[in-house]
Amino acid sequence: MAVTVHSPEVLDQLRRYDTPTVCNVIELFDRRPRTSGYMDRRIRACFPHLPPMVGYAATATFRASEPPRTGEAYAGLVEQVASFAELPTPIVVVFQDLDDPPVAATFGEVMCSTYKAFGAAGLITSGAGRDLEQVQALDFPCFSDGTMAAHGYCHIERINVPVRVGGVVIHPGDLIHGDRNGITTIPHDLVEAVAEACGEFVAAEAVVLKYVKSGAVDAAGFAAAYHETRRRLDDLAKKLRSRSFR
Repeated sequence: MAVTVHSPEVLDQLRRYDTPTVCNVIELFDRRPRTSGYMDRRIRACFPHLPPMVGYAATATFRASEPPRTGEAYAGLVEQVASFAELPTPIVVVFQDLDDPPVAATFGEVMCSTYKAFGAAGLITSGAGRDLEQVQALDFPCFSDGTMAAHGYCHIERINVPVRVGGVVIHPGDLIHGDRNGITTIPHDLVEAVAEACGEFVAAEAVVLKYVKSGAVDAAGFAAAYHETRRRLDDLAKKLRSRSFR
């Protein structure tokens, strides 16, 4: 499986910024529609207090409405964990729940403890989760469409295949950024530039934010601060687009 790998320093740089900032910077490239690439409101952070999560997608499909053809509960977990070696680290486990609507929890304490032990940075599912108190103690970011108390006939059907979660198609190895605001993918060829530009974007926004928080505002002053922020962002967009289309 050929996957683009980025340096640990670049991934660390991305973790310093929230997901809305990452989305804002991606928009500046004008590479994809502004309504694509990020998951919809069905996918919510189970533990909003945790810092941003960054990693490569290890995808899988899940079903709990009927028993697996072979094996028992948690069928497929051993094979899935072994497949992590095919991907760069850190990994974000991404499940598409094939049951519509979901009938049981995709993840719980056992699965999340296992994933964390094997170096995963978090988990996303279009289905539900459980054991939230125990998983929270792991400091393991999870994102889901809700909670359910039981695991049903939970089993993993396929691993390392394209999945659709929160309205976004995720391929194995896609780079994912997520926090309490939601989840986005970052195109591989833009990753380094996005990481570098986040600081400039925050600095540009700080101009107008500093003004409105100053305690002494008027319409003229606000207009000046707002237009300065816009000028900086326009300049940043021009720079990023010239780089990405070389």
